[in-house]
Amino acid sequence: MNGIDWIQTTVWIGLVLVLGVVEIFTLDFIFIMLAAGAAGGLIAALLGAPWWLSAVIAAVLALVLLSLVRPRLLVALGRNADPHRTNVEGLIGLPGTVAVAFTASAPGQVRLANGETWSARFAVGSVDRTPPLGTPVVVESIEGSTAVVRLAERATP
Repeated sequence: MNGIDWIQTTVWIGLVLVLGVVEIFTLDFIFIMLAAGAAGGLIAALLGAPWWLSAVIAAVLALVLLSLVRPRLLVALGRNADPHRTNVEGLIGLPGTVAVAFTASAPGQVRLANGETWSARFAVGSVDRTPPLGTPVVVESIEGSTAVVRLAERATP
């Protein structure tokens, strides 16, 4: 058949558009690579390639883009990311002081350096004693709404 296969062209255009719209909602650079592959299939179809050759070109182009371009794009975009830890990750390693006395078996509260007060318990393996109010601690992890802490190392003069 000479000329452009309008059905094949319409299918490729629809596929490019649908994949592009899905990418807008996911923003993970997978569907845009698939859409670019479909665009390659569209170009092949417009140049008169049979449907099976257009499909092969689209698949190969999509795989090349997914395996070579997407990882580099993600790394490039990640370089400008904020290096500061936030939310629960930002609390790990944060110093604080004992606000309500507690032991390894009875929870209490700590006031963290950022001004927040959290319910707290000792980390597994900590000594079972009651530290006095104001004792320095360090957050090891967050489990639900409880800060898991250990006694802070005191600086020796």
